[in-house]
Amino acid sequence: MGYYDDHSPATQRKHNRRRWVMPTIVGIILGAVLILLALPALVQTNLIPYDMTIPDDESGLVEDDQGLTGTTENIEVDITTQVTDVVENVSPAVVGVVNIQERAEFWQDEGDNTAGEGSGVIYKKADGTAYVVTNYHVVQGADELEVVLSDETRVSAKMIGNDEFTDLAVLEMSAEEVGEPIKLGNSDDINVGEPAIAIGNPLGLRFSGSVTKGIISGKQRAIPQDLNGDGQPEWQAEVIQTDAAINPGNSGGALINMNGQLIGINSMKVARAAVEGIGFAIPINTAKPIIDELEQTGQVDRPYIGIEAYSLSDVPSSEWDETLNLPDDVEGGLYIRSLEQMSPAAKAGLKPLDVIVQLDDQKVNNILELRKYLYNEKNPGDELEITYYRDGEQNTTTVTLGTQNF
Repeated sequence: MGYYDDHSPATQRKHNRRRWVMPTIVGIILGAVLILLALPALVQTNLIPYDMTIPDDESGLVEDDQGLTGTTENIEVDITTQVTDVVENVSPAVVGVVNIQERAEFWQDEGDNTAGEGSGVIYKKADGTAYVVTNYHVVQGADELEVVLSDETRVSAKMIGNDEFTDLAVLEMSAEEVGEPIKLGNSDDINVGEPAIAIGNPLGLRFSGSVTKGIISGKQRAIPQDLNGDGQPEWQAEVIQTDAAINPGNSGGALINMNGQLIGINSMKVARAAVEGIGFAIPINTAKPIIDELEQTGQVDRPYIGIEAYSLSDVPSSEWDETLNLPDDVEGGLYIRSLEQMSPAAKAGLKPLDVIVQLDDQKVNNILELRKYLYNEKNPGDELEITYYRDGEQNTTTVTLGTQNF
């Protein structure tokens, strides 16, 4: 018995071949890598000839590649050129608006009476007069107004009308120094994601004519407005949202599309430490009827019913039964605190503590919904059917709407 160990010459040759096969493969791989790494240097020093000539039958491929590369570069140049051209054409129509207020205190030093600076847009020229639209809050309380043109020429201006609810005001001035007014676009046609350019005077006239570019971030955003500072919203503005930077001083400036058309009047900015790139503009299609009415009459006439009313949500639920005597199925509405004498509501028989639940066929829960329905759906002189509760009983009356000037 024993073991079998093959030490024959044939077996020995097989072992020898195994020993050099692996080193040979590794060597070939390392050599190829070294050649690839060294090839550019060898070609550059002409140690290895390298012919760059392309056969005639392949020359068309090179031309196609060159044409493709050239097209890409041209697109980038065209985009930049388009923005530059748009801004160059539109900027003269975007102006500075200076709010000047007389100092009432006799002990104050005389000097600069500037109360604020904002922006405006020249939208019309006619019969030697230029018309500027800006924000109401830019010109609020002004004793005098100046418009500063793009070449820094200052022109005295006059406010011919303003509207607090839409934050719009219209000024007029001499058109002697004024160039072409801006062209109006269609804000109903804008799309989320399309480019937008904001032009104005952030932080005052020191940075006049500043341009920021972004996109349309949202359409028909609803922003509650507390106009009298009582903590309750009296109006709800529908605005365009953009991430083009809009800072204090940009108010009243232009939001334009890539065709250089005015699509919005820059108005509000969410100014919080945690918020970036959220600006708002009044859509031009919303602003245009207000601008026309301000230009023609100096005011906006809106319907009113003459009540002071508050949402039932502001009333403790215990008082719903004790004071208002409301049925259990009433979930919301407006209770009347007081009425103006001889107002449309008083003439229609409404009284304090009546609870309004419906206007025509529209349910209403707060003063915001009441104003929105009145201002958007009704006109002065129209009839309005009001459904209300008094002492637990449902009643209906018809109000002929009056006129309220703003």
